Amino acid sequence: MSPVAHVAWIVLILATLYICYFHNLGAIGLVGPDEPRYAWIARDMAESGDWVTPRLYGKPWFEKPILYYWGAALSFKVFGVTEAAARFPSALAELFATFAMAWLAWRTYGAETARWLLLLLPTTVGMIGFSHAAATDMPFAGMLSIAMVFAAIVVGLVGDQDSPILLCTRWLALLFFGFFLGLAVLAKGPAAIILSGGAVLLWAVFTKRWRDAFRCLHPVAIASFCLTALPWYLLCARRNPNFLRIFIIEHNFKRYLTPEFQHIQPFWFYVPIVLVSFVPWTLLVLWSLPYGLNSQWKRRTSSPAFFLLTYALFCLVFFSASKSKLPGYILPAIPPIGMLLARAYVVLSKRREKSLRWFLSGFAILALPAGILLLWIGRHLLTSPTSAEAIVVVGCVVLAFALANLLLSIKEHLKNIPVAPVCVLPVLLLLMLFDQISLPWLHWDPSGRTLATELQVAKIPTDQIYVASMKRGQQYSLSFYLHREIPTWDSAQSREGWLLVHSRSCSVFVKSPAACAKKPVELGQSGWFLYRVQQTDLVSSLGGLSNFSGLSGSGNWNSANRQPR
Repeated sequence: MSPVAHVAWIVLILATLYICYFHNLGAIGLVGPDEPRYAWIARDMAESGDWVTPRLYGKPWFEKPILYYWGAALSFKVFGVTEAAARFPSALAELFATFAMAWLAWRTYGAETARWLLLLLPTTVGMIGFSHAAATDMPFAGMLSIAMVFAAIVVGLVGDQDSPILLCTRWLALLFFGFFLGLAVLAKGPAAIILSGGAVLLWAVFTKRWRDAFRCLHPVAIASFCLTALPWYLLCARRNPNFLRIFIIEHNFKRYLTPEFQHIQPFWFYVPIVLVSFVPWTLLVLWSLPYGLNSQWKRRTSSPAFFLLTYALFCLVFFSASKSKLPGYILPAIPPIGMLLARAYVVLSKRREKSLRWFLSGFAILALPAGILLLWIGRHLLTSPTSAEAIVVVGCVVLAFALANLLLSIKEHLKNIPVAPVCVLPVLLLLMLFDQISLPWLHWDPSGRTLATELQVAKIPTDQIYVASMKRGQQYSLSFYLHREIPTWDSAQSREGWLLVHSRSCSVFVKSPAACAKKPVELGQSGWFLYRVQQTDLVSSLGGLSNFSGLSGSGNWNSANRQPR
């Protein structure tokens, strides 16, 4: 390539990695049941100095191991307690996993495959979404993916086929394989051992290279793994006698073998999840699948891509057999499939250029009119502003994905610079415009950030706040932002305080001898109502809530007065 092409590739790759993994990390508050709880534990760890026992609301909490909490606690100390700091460990782990896969692609297939991996993998929905999640899924998938890259070196798939791997390289590979596998166990538990071991054994079954597979059990790898993973487990078990029972039995074996945690899904659940995870490149995955499988099967004894294929396949089968299924479980399979996707595009776009062009451009030809139609419907037919905005956003997303696939199908060059790599620009543009795109879908803040801010402005004592009919994810989030566990209102117990409800129906939750004030404080930005609850004989003395008249007159939430979340 020319120097200009080199610079263009570097700029495009760096922009892609930053925008996809680190841009808008704090765009929304901590959402769902997991993010605020994990962030709470990390903040407590940073504040208390106890780096061994995870604690939620002051009590030991052993649902997940320690790696994410360490990363987030250090991030809080460096960057402060923010949403971006809570999500930074996931983004960083994802970046490391991408670099590891790119190195393997460059070392085995050349620079072109590595460049395309650095563009296609980060721009997938799965990688973007989980890099912006304060959860254990991405650290687990990232560390495990790096471990499998070193496993490919250990089994002899990286290097010249006519000569053995250099002794120093092999020893380093063994050392780092054990180290990153240990980090994966610290991220989510013994599933890392099952996934890596099962993938290597499945590869050995297909290739008959049993001797190479058992190199992964070298004493150097085992020692490195034990020194990395075991110290925290032993120390935590010593301080907390019930740790191993709760973590291993209840949150690993029971989660996998029983439907106790209520995450029941059909066996084929992860097939559509994987396809959705690779949007907007799902069509490319489907187009390259039959050709790639046939090609890799023929070269299975020496192909690093086939090694990664068995790893992804084992992850898919293993989690499909689980009685408890969540979308994030399948994340370890995404990076290796991303490398296979990049390799398939580089090879097959040259051998089957016409087929690729017709397949992707055909989708674009169908999707572009659909996107334009959605824009027209949103602008001219719908009378509801919120629905119209939502339809317009969907139309813009459809147009962006159609344009991305159309550009990907172009093989021409402009002044020695290929046109196809700019296919990522529509995706990057959508991410940069996230605040505008999210307006119709996040009409109310789904986290507890906005609500907590309104309560703090009103100077409501946090030890007197209760909630009713609030989703548990938002309740956990509110507790995080108020730095105190906010309990659910119990109508069977008479008490005084402030009750948060989502409608003007306070009396449904409050029973005699307690009663609600007639006039609530309207929290217009979050859409909640705050009622003062007192004993019946004191209600008459409440009067109006004049101290909060400024809040009660704030009006309803709309896009014009929406505050950044």
